[in-house]
Amino acid sequence: MSAPSAIASPTAAIPHGRAGDYLALTKPRIVLMVLVTTLAGFYLGTTGGGFDAALAINLMIGTALSAGGTLALNQYFERDTDAMMDRTRNRPLPAMKMRPTEALVFGAVATAAGLCWLLISANWLCAAVTAAITIVYLAIYTPLKRYTWMCNIAGAIPGALPPVAGWAAARGAAATEPFILFAIMFLWQLPHTFAVARMFRADFERAGIHILPKDAEGGGNPSNLVVIGACIGLIAAGAMPALLGYGGLPYLLTAIVLGAAMLSYGVAMVRAPGNQPAARRLLLASLVYLPAVLLALVLSRS
Repeated sequence: MSAPSAIASPTAAIPHGRAGDYLALTKPRIVLMVLVTTLAGFYLGTTGGGFDAALAINLMIGTALSAGGTLALNQYFERDTDAMMDRTRNRPLPAMKMRPTEALVFGAVATAAGLCWLLISANWLCAAVTAAITIVYLAIYTPLKRYTWMCNIAGAIPGALPPVAGWAAARGAAATEPFILFAIMFLWQLPHTFAVARMFRADFERAGIHILPKDAEGGGNPSNLVVIGACIGLIAAGAMPALLGYGGLPYLLTAIVLGAAMLSYGVAMVRAPGNQPAARRLLLASLVYLPAVLLALVLSRS
């Protein structure tokens, strides 16, 4: 029996999941990125009273639970398409390492537990922002992937909200600064996502996932303008903390230099359709940009 057939069949002989399978459901690398960006927002939102280590730990626990649970639910909903792609077919559900109902219950319980933890240990605003991440990711981004490449715009929203949740945990109120962090995260994700889409284009097309639009008849791809526009916008958004007085010169130089590097790699990628090395270089540049810029911003506020 094929993986897709087994997933669709309630009578398929699928073993109970092990600890490693449950961990894989949470996509640990993505959770780690969520934790880092949430903690950065929390640190930047900390006022003169000093860094509250106990609150930070509770924030990390609640965020890890809700993020891991949300990603597990995502794998539950996408188990059929995951089985069709080389890059995802070894995940616990398409590989038939656990039952779908186990993933559903695990994801729902972890998500609810994380939101309750944040509501009790942090504040309602932090819990509300985190709940919005779950709702947009599962109810909008996940189903849209089957219909339109514009899902990437919707998907960038929950990906950009973690630092806002961290700020909300520290301050209990909204402000301009976390939404600048939101803008940086939002714009950063677009070239990052389209680089991944080009690298695994055949996989996504096989599964009917519309991450990348079809090439135009006259050449080029509609996503090209999004990639270049987002890279240019990222340079501008990255400069805003320094221009508003809460990011120093070292931060400004880091943001501009790395933003310019992403723009140059973005231009190279859109000028070389089907060139996977060009897409890989943009992906690597994006993976350098985010931690370096966040670290520079945190150090400038120390």
